[in-house]
Amino acid sequence: MSLLRSARFPAVVLLIAAVLALALANSPWGDAVVAVKDTYVGVPGVFEMSLGHWVQDGLLAIFFFVVAVELQFELTKGELNSARKALQPAIAAAGGVLVPIAVFLLIAGGSDASSGWPIPTATDIAFALGVLAVFGKGLPSGIRIFLLALAILDDIVGIVFIAVLFTEGVNVLLLAVAAVSVVVFALLSRQLGGPRAPVIVAVLIVLAVATWVLVYLSGVHATIAGVALGLAMVQRPALRARHVLEPWVNAIILPLFAFSAALVVIPRVSPGELSPAFWGVLVALPVGKVVGITAAGWISQRIGGTGDAPRLTVADLLTAGALGGIGFTVSLLLSELAFTGDALVRDEATLGVLAGSALSLVLAAVLVSLRARHYRRLGAAPAENDPHHLTPDESRIT
Repeated sequence: MSLLRSARFPAVVLLIAAVLALALANSPWGDAVVAVKDTYVGVPGVFEMSLGHWVQDGLLAIFFFVVAVELQFELTKGELNSARKALQPAIAAAGGVLVPIAVFLLIAGGSDASSGWPIPTATDIAFALGVLAVFGKGLPSGIRIFLLALAILDDIVGIVFIAVLFTEGVNVLLLAVAAVSVVVFALLSRQLGGPRAPVIVAVLIVLAVATWVLVYLSGVHATIAGVALGLAMVQRPALRARHVLEPWVNAIILPLFAFSAALVVIPRVSPGELSPAFWGVLVALPVGKVVGITAAGWISQRIGGTGDAPRLTVADLLTAGALGGIGFTVSLLLSELAFTGDALVRDEATLGVLAGSALSLVLAAVLVSLRARHYRRLGAAPAENDPHHLTPDESRIT
């Protein structure tokens, strides 16, 4: 289980899943694999979705539950529990959102692909922390704390985009019933403990599934149900639930989603014939993130200071910016949502996410290695002795 919880594992498995999906999609078996993804499963005429949507809307809701629990922890007891702590990463995150949007629109604005502007705004926490774990031995805690806070704030932005931009024809009544279900879920989570705990856990699972169904049927993207439940659950049992779910999310849910999303056929066209969505995402992730995070982070330190955190150099900020350009999971989801009605553009935007994230990953690996070597020479404490890089898990609640 320790391997499944390590920072390296999710990044490696996600990368393998995406590469395998691309290879299969462009092989003689590609049509058969895609046909399986498009197979509808459920109760005919009542509730059924394709296997791809079960992964995207169903399993990914569990991932967002885990993310929301982490958000709740960081906003109440972690690195974002005060305005002073959150100021610097918040300004940097704003730059890391606005500049990639501007870069994307500069390339794709005015075309049919312009609706994909939210795609390059996300940062993949699993990948970013995985790169730090592999290449960052010797980095000081300041960079890790800054990156974690930045990625968490990026997740909040991504969640808002999903909830606001990709919701149509909302059934207010069903959404209201879902809200009631979330409240009951939150209240019941306070009763966990003692001999009745197994019964309460079973009821909580039923309520969670009911909330997901209600949110899905209401017209709001179903992953928002996971976010609502994660934020509403009482923190102590929520962290325990996160601890239990984390291996399953890392080993099954995220790889399945990466595999499903990366099942795209590489267009056999010249570069000039590729959609502006491809080029917009390809450039906005590695370039927009680096420029936006570095510039905004530098400005934030001169406007508001650093609070209790150490001042980061421009080289440190460049490193964080490169890590921020690894969009992957949430960017893939945003790509699916932004171009639901245009499979060709969606696939090219997905290729842009994969290529842009790969460029950012390589750049980040180089910069992290260089900065880690620099700090090791200065005698910085080894990263493995740094508690700040750990995400909230069972060790924080025992």
